[in-house]
Amino acid sequence: MNYLIAVVSDRIKAEDAYTALEKGGIPTNQISILGKGYKTADEFGFIDPNKKAKEQAIMMAYWLIPFGFFGGYMFDLITGVNAFDWAGEPVNHILGGVAGAIGGAMGSIFVGGGVGLSVGSGDALPYRNRLNQGKYIVVVQGSQIIKNKATEILQKCNPENLQGYSQYS
Repeated sequence: MNYLIAVVSDRIKAEDAYTALEKGGIPTNQISILGKGYKTADEFGFIDPNKKAKEQAIMMAYWLIPFGFFGGYMFDLITGVNAFDWAGEPVNHILGGVAGAIGGAMGSIFVGGGVGLSVGSGDALPYRNRLNQGKYIVVVQGSQIIKNKATEILQKCNPENLQGYSQYS
């Protein structure tokens, strides 16, 4: 599936672009307008970066927390470092494991969440930001031929940004 995404400054320009595409022979079921009064980013399917980052942090926590506990426990057992003198030997190992599990949880939040927030959204975040600024987005979905035809039509409408994407399944 190919996508062509055009960002325009206001509703009138978005409707003009839609009309130009319709007159140019692009099927209306392959054209979408996103913005106030039309589809939202969520309805269209733009990935919410915060949701994606949270999912990635939780996924990483499933293996980092147990691994951190095991690593902390084994480190305390092997080195014999008594970080908690008041605890005694078996509890000291368990507290070392708890400290390792806390480190694993922090890693899943900072690495999983941070990387998911910065990388996981792709280009969806800039488009969401433009929608939040009150701009409109016209999206054309279809074959490469439709995308090329729509590109010619939309270039005449003078969009702020025109970007094509190809998604292979």
